[in-house]
Amino acid sequence: MDDYRRIADRIAADITGGRLRPGQRLPPQRAFARRHGIAPSTAGRVYAELVRRGLVVGEVGRGTFVRATAPDGQPGIALTEAAGAPLVNLELNYPAVPGQSELMAPALAPLLRPDALGQALRPAAAAGTPEARAAVGALLARSGLPAAPERILFTGNARQAIAATLTALVRPGGRIGVEPLTYPLVKEIAGRLGLVLVPLATDAEGPVPQAVADAHRGAPLSALYLQPALHNPTSLTTSAGRLRQLADCVHRLGIPVVEDRIWAFLNPGGTPPLAALAPGLVHLVDSLSKRVAPGLTVGFTVVPEDRVEAVARAVRSGGWSAGAFALEAAVRWLGDGTVDRLVAAKRQDARRRQRLVARKLAGFAVRSDPAAYFAWWELPAPWRADTFTAAARAHGIAVTPGTAFCVDPSRTPDAVRLGLGSAPEPQLARALETLAGVARDGAAAGTG
Repeated sequence: MDDYRRIADRIAADITGGRLRPGQRLPPQRAFARRHGIAPSTAGRVYAELVRRGLVVGEVGRGTFVRATAPDGQPGIALTEAAGAPLVNLELNYPAVPGQSELMAPALAPLLRPDALGQALRPAAAAGTPEARAAVGALLARSGLPAAPERILFTGNARQAIAATLTALVRPGGRIGVEPLTYPLVKEIAGRLGLVLVPLATDAEGPVPQAVADAHRGAPLSALYLQPALHNPTSLTTSAGRLRQLADCVHRLGIPVVEDRIWAFLNPGGTPPLAALAPGLVHLVDSLSKRVAPGLTVGFTVVPEDRVEAVARAVRSGGWSAGAFALEAAVRWLGDGTVDRLVAAKRQDARRRQRLVARKLAGFAVRSDPAAYFAWWELPAPWRADTFTAAARAHGIAVTPGTAFCVDPSRTPDAVRLGLGSAPEPQLARALETLAGVARDGAAAGTG
């Protein structure tokens, strides 16, 4: 019976037409059922349909609220008058440092000779080239993970490395244990592949091993996807002791792991890779994009010896191999010290930006790490993530609502993630001041 869909259509029209405003709370389902003369179970189906369409969000213990953005990503009705300022994008996080292009250019000059260019534009295999494997192997060894060259595979970027690894590990319908807040594109990849994400409890030290065991006992987990180093969005780094406990847990249960270390380069004093403790089960994923530049789309994964061919097949079937030109550029930048110089500069840059956050958002509940390029802002009551995101956009600033990272849609955090790496520092400072003012004004006025 489609009656519930027709009712959902009417509510959707009220939302898109502005009659129901972003942040507005819908009545409890029983009250909604009485108002519309329908059964409570039908009201539940209406609300579930609105959630599915991305028009509302349900929050445990608080109710159901109109989202601040439409499903196509366009901003909803502004909560305040737009300031007319150009958009400051604190959603994207592509760090760059002054003089970066000048530092990178010399290594590319020899590649522009016709003979060298012809060679560099040839297709590359999933295994890359011997030179690329040696260069990345040396990079990994410095981070605490000696890896045999034949265990290293290359993709166009880190997202493709994650997708290829999960494709090789998990069949459609399989369950993947993840942190309750996880990388949004992993949610998207899981949706495309038909995989089920299972949120695992975490504490101040990282994912809780007993939560892994409990989830696996309920129904077998096919894999884990974890970010133990500078977790995005919370910046948490899993402690060394917890990593050892997790390694013991996955060994005991035989669960393979995808370890995402995209941001680990920013914190050289952090914990060693989980892959070093469980090399037979952990598939480490990393890339050069954050170290160097977003246009350098080279991802790589270190795969357990007996899984190399399976992951390589997934890379080939997805068309996810890295380009030969990008591999050759990466080899040159790794070999001549360019990557090391960029990494050193970005570590300093991230710390300066974190000091800006500490000054401009003093007094607010902000979780981060001095080495990270992002911050997790737990908003003051009564702000919610969607309404604050809309208010920020009305002031020309884009932030990422906590709902983007949340695995369980019924437990949406009243928080936003601030990406600190893309905006120039003066612009970032002004944006943080503006956001602090929005948060204070809205809290004082009782927004939400």
